[in-house]
Amino acid sequence: MDVKKVLFISQEIAPYVPERRLSQVGRIFPQGIKEQGIEERTFMPKYGMIAERSNQLHEMIRLSGMNVIIDDTDHPLIIKVATLQQAHFQVYFIYNEDYFASNRIDELEMNCSSHDNDERSMFYVRAVIESIRKMRWVPDIIQCTGWISALAPVYIRTLYGDDPSFRDAKIVMSLFNEQIVAPLDARLSEKMHMDGIPKNALKPIAGQELTYDTLMAYSLKYCDAAIVCEDGVSPSVLEAASELPLLSFVDDTDVNKVKEFYSSLGE
Repeated sequence: MDVKKVLFISQEIAPYVPERRLSQVGRIFPQGIKEQGIEERTFMPKYGMIAERSNQLHEMIRLSGMNVIIDDTDHPLIIKVATLQQAHFQVYFIYNEDYFASNRIDELEMNCSSHDNDERSMFYVRAVIESIRKMRWVPDIIQCTGWISALAPVYIRTLYGDDPSFRDAKIVMSLFNEQIVAPLDARLSEKMHMDGIPKNALKPIAGQELTYDTLMAYSLKYCDAAIVCEDGVSPSVLEAASELPLLSFVDDTDVNKVKEFYSSLGE
């Protein structure tokens, strides 16, 4: 597979948020891929803790202005962009004041306002998907990083399965020793069905409060491959990924093997 374009749907990217393994990988992957001559688009949420002035964020007027409907309610989408100078790539920030704080806060919204994490994830992945469609940009690989991106494979393979922007792309999930602060709302499957996801695709999670493990196991059914990014990943998540092509990336010195892994997915 000749990989020319990679879409990164990331939960966290350092140094915009506090550095930990997940946010490190959020930076390392797009930086390394870009340095190897591959075109990328990188998205993350615009959390309240991200200072717009010091990070030089500015609104992308041509992409903003769409509404994303979640649970029968319209939520305006605002997209901002900044260049991560140290890594020489742009980051597109997804923002809506219903799900991400308009004022500076010291904690990520999914930790301090966990009651609407299901809708926060739905909004984020729908916003990224619709933005890529509006850009008319066709990725070869879609790399999902962090649980907030876990619904993206489900949406892409069901609701957007025939869309020319996504139908030929390979979806890769990054796996971490991670948890969600609180299980996702049991109405998630109902809300996703209202969003257009077929009921048969939602049977495995219908009426359930999803933990990190059950969410990732569900998401991996719609992925083409996975990358283990740190030690300590839950055995049940690893079991769910066991039938997929799997790469271990716990040594950050050679991002080239990620490119090689991407290329192998088309063979």
